[in-house]
Amino acid sequence: MSEVWPLTKVGDCCDILDNLRVPLNAEEREGMPGDIPYYGANGLQGYIDNFIFDEPLILLAEDGGYFDEHETRPIAYRIYGKSWVNNHAHVLRVKTGCPFCQDFIFYSLQHKNITPYIKGGTRAKLNQSELRDILIPSPPDTTQHRIAEILSTLDEAIEQTESLIAKMQQVKAGMMHDLFTRGVTPNGRLRPTREQAPELYKESPLGWIPQEWEVALISEAFDIQLGKMLNKLAKTGKGSAPYLGNRAVKWDFVDCTEIEVMDFTASERVKFSLNPGDLLVCEGGDVGRTAIWRGEMKECFYQKAIHRLRPKSGAALPAFMLRFMRFAKESGCFREFTSQSSIAHLTQEKLGAIPMLLPRPDEQSRIAKRFDAVDEQIQNEISKLAKLRDQKHGLMHDLLTGRVQASSTASDRSDRSD
Repeated sequence: MSEVWPLTKVGDCCDILDNLRVPLNAEEREGMPGDIPYYGANGLQGYIDNFIFDEPLILLAEDGGYFDEHETRPIAYRIYGKSWVNNHAHVLRVKTGCPFCQDFIFYSLQHKNITPYIKGGTRAKLNQSELRDILIPSPPDTTQHRIAEILSTLDEAIEQTESLIAKMQQVKAGMMHDLFTRGVTPNGRLRPTREQAPELYKESPLGWIPQEWEVALISEAFDIQLGKMLNKLAKTGKGSAPYLGNRAVKWDFVDCTEIEVMDFTASERVKFSLNPGDLLVCEGGDVGRTAIWRGEMKECFYQKAIHRLRPKSGAALPAFMLRFMRFAKESGCFREFTSQSSIAHLTQEKLGAIPMLLPRPDEQSRIAKRFDAVDEQIQNEISKLAKLRDQKHGLMHDLLTGRVQASSTASDRSDRSD
């Protein structure tokens, strides 16, 4: 059932504490190291050793906010406890004795379209006079509290999921070092460390590695083919064949929403075709960024900014090499092989000269499966996070417009979405 609620101006329900804000430049903040949050237009900017507020508040961007992206990025956020706020965020607090729930006000503003109140110029700005005129719904007090409770519960679930993803990413980073320095034995265990069992290791151009491992140049294990240079059709968005550019190559996967088109001759289609298991390595930008082509499309090609690695034999498994490239990047292995001109890039010659670890194929497979298991867990949590965010977006629209009553709880909606 839909309800029609009266509207209230922000200035009638909130005290605006902008006169208490104090901006600090980077040099001043560096001279005030501490653990008290320092906030700006879009959230936390760092930490200092002093505070000007010590209470729950709402911050709403004054300038530099995500006003044009309000549907997907917040323009307001909540803060608690001791804090310092600069002059790029308005500071709001519900008026004493006002029949408004502060958290409800926050959710009414978090993703609100306030572009009609924004003043133009070189930098879009929400002046305080326009802030006071922004209209928000004013349902009964009990309804406000219930809506805030529902949305806060979802926010808590979102924050917990984000925290879990971050922890799993940290676990993966730590696991990467162990797997590429100790490996995995047939019984599924890491080898003892070199300190524990020095006889199991040998020196190599890549440091101490297990005795059974070899080191080979990438050019010895893979055929390397640089992609086709962009033509005029590609630059105009015209053409007949799909191709991948730098933007489509993410770490570990290909983003097919970034596929573009251009023309390839018959011989070029053979030369620049992609097969499942091919590795795509960025020549520039985030040098060495690598993805694996899993046959996401029946036919696809790639442009000159990308190297294609194709195994010469079964000695190097693509799934293992994909993870080794990330390890090599993070351990600084690419730096001495990156050509330095106006823009850093990884030439075909330099890429081929990079040494790579080469365990036996069965151990490469075990290492890759360890990564696969963690990646699957992370992806499951990322999918869960996307569902929670979609659920919150839908609930905010329904609850804050009165389309559904607040008695429709978040758990009810969650049950229906599973």
